[in-house]
Amino acid sequence: MMGKRRFGRVRQLASGRWQARCPGPDGIDRSAPETFATKTDAEVWLTLKEAEIRSGDWINPDDGKVSLSEYARQWIEERPGLRPKTVELYEYLLRRHLAPVLGPMPIADIQPGHVRRWRKQLTDNDVSDVTVAKAYRLLKAVLNTAVDDGVIRRNPCRIKGAGQEKSPERPTLAIAQVYALADAIDQRYHALVLLAMFSSLRWGELCALRRCDIDLAARTVRVTRQLSEIRGGFAFGPPKSAAGTRVVAIPDVIISVIQWHLTCFAQPGDEGLIFTSPEGRLLHHSNFRRRVWLGALKTAGLGELHFHDLRHSGNTLAASAGASLRELMDRMGHDSERAAMIYLHGSDARQHQIADSLSKLARDELRRSGTAKAGNPARKPSGTQRARRPGRAS
Repeated sequence: MMGKRRFGRVRQLASGRWQARCPGPDGIDRSAPETFATKTDAEVWLTLKEAEIRSGDWINPDDGKVSLSEYARQWIEERPGLRPKTVELYEYLLRRHLAPVLGPMPIADIQPGHVRRWRKQLTDNDVSDVTVAKAYRLLKAVLNTAVDDGVIRRNPCRIKGAGQEKSPERPTLAIAQVYALADAIDQRYHALVLLAMFSSLRWGELCALRRCDIDLAARTVRVTRQLSEIRGGFAFGPPKSAAGTRVVAIPDVIISVIQWHLTCFAQPGDEGLIFTSPEGRLLHHSNFRRRVWLGALKTAGLGELHFHDLRHSGNTLAASAGASLRELMDRMGHDSERAAMIYLHGSDARQHQIADSLSKLARDELRRSGTAKAGNPARKPSGTQRARRPGRAS
């Protein structure tokens, strides 16, 4: 039995349920994705579909049939300016954590419930919180693009806070501990430890430094590139962001150490690398950690530390020395205030230093102006103070 309508058609199937069909803007006739219990329900679907087409909100259902894995792979390939290490991370997250569960699904079929169950499965399988957050952020970014492309109507990733990484607070080394570590490590890496601490450079930025990047007279180090480790080798590339290209001032206290290192260990020529392996090769982070770093920590009597903790300690030290938010951002190579704000948290000692400084400023100003010191009992009381004295009639 066919129903005649101005837009689309409905018919009752042998099962008793109702089917709705209509042409899309591309002229292709398509059925509703489901059948309906009543004719009225089928006609309502047609009315809504016609409204979508007229308002320009129509989404081609054929576009949403592409699998998440296929769409995500294309998404990674088309992202401009991704560093090789970031591409490697995205491919790993897709292959290891997204594809096994959500990968085969057409992206138009992925619902919030699917996302919730997938994320719970990761946490139940003891995947780290940081990795779960990264995988969720990747999925959300991919599906945000699908929304922008008009492939799906709404992103099904709606779990509040699921993309936030809650990494444990990293330890901060005191200056004496850093020097103890620098003394304990192989002499070839003595300057590497101190420069990492006092310049706040990242591992990849340090490994990419050349002689031409160091100006001992001006006491600066120039960061224009970084070394990334990828499957099968290394790659030099730009810093993590535009702000990562920067010039950082080096404290005078380590200039002689850097000079000594340049004389003894750096490769020759302006383009010569400053830090290399004993064989003159690029530094491999995992090899360095296994062969050099862990033994030095033990000799120095320090616990479990990452090389990146030197940068963290340097940022904390710069904040304690009075660096402003803008100065910290410039030194760290960040274009966002969020990371720099971490190091501007107050401590009791710093709060007392600020209070003492305020007291000194106040005393100096009062002394210059000839005003009586605050709290001086000889100061003449105000009218309000006289009125509040005991025994005075109200």
